[in-house]
Amino acid sequence: MWPFSKKYRTVSATEARQLVRSGATLIDVRTRTEWNSGHAREARNIPLDTLEQKLTSLPASIPIVAICKSGMRSASAARLLAARGYEVSSVSGGMPAWNRTT
Repeated sequence: MWPFSKKYRTVSATEARQLVRSGATLIDVRTRTEWNSGHAREARNIPLDTLEQKLTSLPASIPIVAICKSGMRSASAARLLAARGYEVSSVSGGMPAWNRTT
């Protein structure tokens, strides 16, 4: 269990890349239009407004890293996933931070 009531971690883009390299699933919760404008090649696009309906497509045994434009929607996704029992992290700074780590 994570400390206090927060059940997910907020990680830097560098930490997120390490998690993905170690086998975590990266989900991009931005809209399809945002996704089409550029995304991490390792990511799966599951827009936040469809995430709850697509939970069964996510393996429960593999950590998840959620990313969006700024970190707000990925934090919402992380809360939802953590409440469903997933081990999840949210990327602080979103895609701009991710792109700076390449």
